[in-house]
Amino acid sequence: MDIYSEKQQITKAINTLKAEKITLGLVPTMGALHNGHLALVEKALGENDKVFVSIFVNPTQFDNPDDLAKYPRTFENDLELLKTLSADRILIYAPTVDAVYEGKTVSEKFDFDGLELEMEGKFRIGHFDGVGTIVKRLFEIIKPDNAYFGEKDFQQLQIIKKMVEKHHIPVNIVPCSIYRETTGLAMSSRNTRLKPDYKTAAPFIYKTLKTAKKQFGTQSATSVTQWVEKQFANHNLLKLEYFIIADETTLKTVSRKTNNKKYRAFIAVYADDIRLIDNIALN
Repeated sequence: MDIYSEKQQITKAINTLKAEKITLGLVPTMGALHNGHLALVEKALGENDKVFVSIFVNPTQFDNPDDLAKYPRTFENDLELLKTLSADRILIYAPTVDAVYEGKTVSEKFDFDGLELEMEGKFRIGHFDGVGTIVKRLFEIIKPDNAYFGEKDFQQLQIIKKMVEKHHIPVNIVPCSIYRETTGLAMSSRNTRLKPDYKTAAPFIYKTLKTAKKQFGTQSATSVTQWVEKQFANHNLLKLEYFIIADETTLKTVSRKTNNKKYRAFIAVYADDIRLIDNIALN
């Protein structure tokens, strides 16, 4: 399994692959890989000749320094997991912070047409500038034909699509369904940090989303939102940060439903000090 860390090194390899007309997929990750990541890589392997998996904990997308410090780093284990899928068709890009940011660890400033101001953008200031910065640089370095992103971070997915459109980046963005644990909890690297009681409680998030989806068929967005807020107000372990029903395209909060639009419910919940997000299509 080839591992690249320096820009000059990876650029030379990619130029060779491109000259051979090899199609490249990209799965950007921050490591601490789990079955959700592997599902993305597996899909990418089915649609490309070679797949780059980037493993890089990007400092500019963390608004909380403690969260960055605590983020799990399991590089050797990540490699072993990827080898179970393919030892020769998966390529690793694992740069240092200096290699990516060249000594200046700051984000570019982006305009995502307001998508960055909704939901996560209200609670994690500067987060999407950090996401845009690293993903744009990965696209520029690896030049993938296809890039794969999970729908768990649906707002991020829409923002990356917008960035590709506005910056005319020649890459196809492939959305991938949320990968869930058997309990329904959306798979996340953060799940490994959940204390036992909170791990047991956390599936309540998806259970509530599924009920909210049923209610949305007959009730107003406001009524559904109030019901969800009440469920978490009565929960003794999980603390709701937000629950929002939004237009899938604009991510604007919905007050009144329209027949020809697609809606999605978004949620962020604290399980002790671990922040969990999830979402579900409503129609």
